[in-house]
Amino acid sequence: MTLLDVDGLERSFGNLVAVDGTTFDVEAGEIVGLIGPNGAGKTTTFNCISGVIDSDAGTVTFDGEDVTTVPPHGLARRGLVRTFQQTRELPTMTVEENMLLPAPDHPGERAWHAVGQTGASREREQAARERAMELLETFDLETMVEEFAGNLSGGQRKLLELARALMLDPKMLLLDEPFAGVNPSLTNEIVDHIEALNDDGLTLLIIEHELETLTELVDRLVVLADGQVLATGTPAEIMDNEEVIDAYLGG
Repeated sequence: MTLLDVDGLERSFGNLVAVDGTTFDVEAGEIVGLIGPNGAGKTTTFNCISGVIDSDAGTVTFDGEDVTTVPPHGLARRGLVRTFQQTRELPTMTVEENMLLPAPDHPGERAWHAVGQTGASREREQAARERAMELLETFDLETMVEEFAGNLSGGQRKLLELARALMLDPKMLLLDEPFAGVNPSLTNEIVDHIEALNDDGLTLLIIEHELETLTELVDRLVVLADGQVLATGTPAEIMDNEEVIDAYLGG
């Protein structure tokens, strides 16, 4: 079953055409890599799919529904969640507070909740805290619960961003360079987490420049060049594709 369908996506910035008719799909349960040389349009494509910026033309269909104009928070509620290459934790809040922010139906910290908190809202808050701790333990961050997020290492911030995204219980994750700037040991740890999530049924679309790791991880690769899809196929097929070699690997 097709979970994500991108059809004829276009986006320009003045005279610069960043995305030029990009078309591809992702089946439920797949791990798909989105690759291409610098300036190929990968991040702009991600931004259009995830509602961070508006597309000029084309459609994005998620789980059978046209979501082309749905904003990021609306997409998240539908189960389409993304991370960013530069992590976006709130540095002056604790790790636990960062985890609780995206929790669905979390009662929040508004004053009227403190005064008139109901049993149902207390149960929701307790469930959110339990889920947050479960994820922090999974990602080996449970000892950092009370630490300010800004004090975490770069690798720990990557793990926090991934854990926080899972608080939304997504159907599909868009990961923007999850291995960028992390050491090989942490890269392997993140790969293990991605594979475990996929084994549990999560669908993933991943932008990544680290090809060796990505080709061992994904089911398929979509190659962008000049804002268009140059090729789609298994990692073995893509690595043997002369057009890809010329455009992406420098001939």
